[in-house]
Amino acid sequence: MDYQFITIEGCIGAGKTTLARKVAEDMNGRLILEQFEDNPFLPAFYSDPERHAFPVELYFMADRFQQLKTMLGEADLFRSFTVSDFLFQKSYIFAMNNLKEQEARLYRTLFDIINPNLPKPDLTLYLYAPVEKLLANIRKRGRDYEQQISADYLNNIQQAYLSYFKYQTDARIVLLDTADLDFSENPGDYQKIVSVLSEKHPVGLTYL
Repeated sequence: MDYQFITIEGCIGAGKTTLARKVAEDMNGRLILEQFEDNPFLPAFYSDPERHAFPVELYFMADRFQQLKTMLGEADLFRSFTVSDFLFQKSYIFAMNNLKEQEARLYRTLFDIINPNLPKPDLTLYLYAPVEKLLANIRKRGRDYEQQISADYLNNIQQAYLSYFKYQTDARIVLLDTADLDFSENPGDYQKIVSVLSEKHPVGLTYL
């Protein structure tokens, strides 16, 4: 593995945690998983997004920052690289989609103060999946508070990711279409993704 820090991203239900766990286990990587279930505002947000969007997004930003700052600041002599199942910038992506105008301005001010203080991934792999597949995966894993997520919301989030990535000209981002891939069950599909992570990719956005 030529990259020291890899981030696996995707919309809700894309399988990023499943993939990050498997890659870390199979390739001797240090694993950083988002602690989303610790966010006390999350169930309330899905029930009433307009009312609870600001606290849920502030909590996520603070928690993600603390987690990455702590773990990436500690050397691990026994692991060859680090893989995480979240990009810190997802805080900004979700917030700009979910917050009202005044809340979004305040959030962006705070984000711009915090963001430069974190190491950036050497590679971000975005798992693109059609909304129908995302919904099926959400139903399959059965988290009660996620069952209210709509197709429109997932589509908005996915488009927000894609729009954000287009302007990240100094980052190495690979967008992988997973519509016909099942990396959790099919070893061949999984190996295809491993080969993507092992390749040298140019800076900018690459579509695969």
